[in-house]
Formats: sequence, structure tokens, C-alpha cells
Amino acid sequence: MEGAAFITPMMPWNSIGIQEDVRQTAVVNAEASLFKDVFKNTINQVKEAQADVEAKQYLLATGQLDDAHVLPIAEAKAGLAVDVLIGLRNKTIESYNELIKISV
Repeated sequence: MEGAAFITPMMPWNSIGIQEDVRQTAVVNAEASLFKDVFKNTINQVKEAQADVEAKQYLLATGQLDDAHVLPIAEAKAGLAVDVLIGLRNKTIESYNELIKISV
């Protein structure tokens, strides 16, 4: 049952009404907000990492960088940040395509 660990048990339905619609809308908005925050944070981390690399490249070019090994480390961090962003984008597109395949 390793593959079924993500499945949650079904809950009984409450009466259909405005209260239930408001709760469901709030949950959907909270989940959308959470995803949006994660995506924004990832993009900001990529921007910060790239700005750090550019600053270190400038310092190296002008002879102001004391430790030459700092630049490759910053470049590796920026590369990893971009890889994480690309992975997040790919999973998002994959999830969207799976949702489109669902027939209601």
C-alpha cells in the first residue's frame, strides 16, 4: 500500500447550502494562496541568487573579491535555484494536464 499513502478517506457530506460553499471557497482560496506564495518565494530566491552571482562577478572582475572560491559556490547555488524553479514549473504543468484529463 505504498502508492496509496496519499489517499484520504471520504468524509460524509453535510447539507448543501451557503455555509458549505463559503467553507469550500475559503479552502480553495487558501490553497491557491499557498501555491502562489511558494511560487513567488522560489522566483525571488532565483532572482536573489542571480543578483549575488552578478555582484560577485563584478567584485572578481574589479579585483575586490578576496576569496575566489566564493564565485563558483554562488554560481552553483544559483544553478540549483533555477533547477528547483524548473522542477516546480514542470510539476505544475504536469498536474494541470492531469486535471484537464479528468471528466466530470
